Amino acid sequence: MERMSSAPTASNTTDNSQQRPPRQRNGPPPPRRQGRNPPPQTRARYQQTNQGLQEKKKPVFVKVDQLKPGTSGHTLTVKVVDQNSVPQKAGAASSHLRPVRIAECLVGDETASILFTARNDQVDLMKPGTTVNLRNAKIDMFKGSMRLAVDKWGRIEVTEPAGITVKEDNNLSLVEYELVNVE
Repeated sequence: MERMSSAPTASNTTDNSQQRPPRQRNGPPPPRRQGRNPPPQTRARYQQTNQGLQEKKKPVFVKVDQLKPGTSGHTLTVKVVDQNSVPQKAGAASSHLRPVRIAECLVGDETASILFTARNDQVDLMKPGTTVNLRNAKIDMFKGSMRLAVDKWGRIEVTEPAGITVKEDNNLSLVEYELVNVE
């Protein structure tokens, strides 16, 4: 007489405790994708092949009266007329962030003047009477008026004093703009 076993065999079991260990790979791992920063040899090859194509453009200097709301990428030479420090509000910054120094500086050239918002280390560069080159400057709108600013992608360079007489009676920051939806 044969006995029938009620115990499950390995072929018909569905128990998760008897799963196989993960399979070991043979050979090197698959190649990694090339991200934003390729390896040095690829980067050098790219620079060699494109050296003739990537010529730097000369900056186009604009005058202050040519600035329009919402534009960016301006390069201009201005003279700092005045600097007013903006007081920091008590609850404005979180305790884990470093304090932000902000100053509003009146800058301009022979054509017009505008308020420049200087932040942190920029405050030390923007002293009254100095002449500065602003590279990659942008126009920010604050309460309907234009403010000139240079963010982390731009640069402020103090240059030798130029004979610029600032036209203070044409202050572009005093002009109030209103956003209008055109249908």
